[in-house]
Amino acid sequence: MKKHNFGAGPCILPKEVFTKASQAIIDFDNSGLSILEISHRSEAFVNVMERARSLALELLGLKNKGYHALFLQGGASFQFVMVAYNLLEKKAGYLNTGRWAHNAIKEARNFGEVFELASSANKNYNYIPEIKTIPTDLDYIHLTSNNTVVGTQMQSFPETNVPLVIDMSSDIYSRNIDYTAFDLIYAGAQKNIGPAGTTLVIVKEELLGKVSRTIPSMLDYQVLIDKKSMFNTPPVFSVYTSMLNLEWLKNQGGIQAIEKQNKAKAELLYAEIDRNPLFEATVPYKKDRSMMNATFKIKNSDLESRFAELANEAGVHGIKGHRSVGGYRASMYNALPLSSVEVLVSVMQELEKLS
Repeated sequence: MKKHNFGAGPCILPKEVFTKASQAIIDFDNSGLSILEISHRSEAFVNVMERARSLALELLGLKNKGYHALFLQGGASFQFVMVAYNLLEKKAGYLNTGRWAHNAIKEARNFGEVFELASSANKNYNYIPEIKTIPTDLDYIHLTSNNTVVGTQMQSFPETNVPLVIDMSSDIYSRNIDYTAFDLIYAGAQKNIGPAGTTLVIVKEELLGKVSRTIPSMLDYQVLIDKKSMFNTPPVFSVYTSMLNLEWLKNQGGIQAIEKQNKAKAELLYAEIDRNPLFEATVPYKKDRSMMNATFKIKNSDLESRFAELANEAGVHGIKGHRSVGGYRASMYNALPLSSVEVLVSVMQELEKLS
């Protein structure tokens, strides 16, 4: 049977996306060639890249507003380096909300001074800290919108004249916010965009060209913009599958429609976590809980093996928590249906009955 995939990434994708992508591996667009073997310079793939870049902007409401979309390699972690290389001249502000934000800070310090705006490290990152002061001399502010490891999510963002850079790897395209508030957005594809292998970067062009250092061509956003994500051979299959997934999202009614589904899934699961006496949420502050990654644990560790058995019998996959925090993590990305969450909730209720 098809399992209920709550894995944190690579993510679940819609069945129709899997179907179209698998067909293209055998025969892409009735060309007699596989998507894996066509030239990335061919008209067919150039059209795919342009469609993917266009949809990436359109769905966020950023088309024709001075932004460029890039599909790059290296994962979101490589953007920790590229952001600082392209933007950090003297000092940048970073909000430290988790493992990935911490890693971004570490990389940025190779290029300039990093001012830590606030941190939740004192409580193992289980809340979103308040930013009380924003220096006016910052080159940019770096945020991480959603934290997959501990399951926190930013619900509001700083209002400032300082450029905002945001890592949205695990919640991009999941909720309807004002994306024009950000000057640079980046996201590893393997959460809500597509398969692993490509990273989406959306950057406002006026943000660039302000550092004095020489930037290697392969790392220079402006060069990559000028080459339309084709400076070198792009990750063809990942870009193609991401395009299919963005088309699927558009056909669902876009971000506004998918947000309603995501809220319903999160509300159902968190209600059970809070109601069921066997479980407790890892993030105690409801306002900071992630809609994408719900983290929780069993109060009595003796029940963990039985819970694992029930989950396996029900086809529930990928709920083991991150190795650094333990417990459980249910990732509810865009393509996960509400019915899968209902199955997980029923497993939790079954454990309660048997205990």
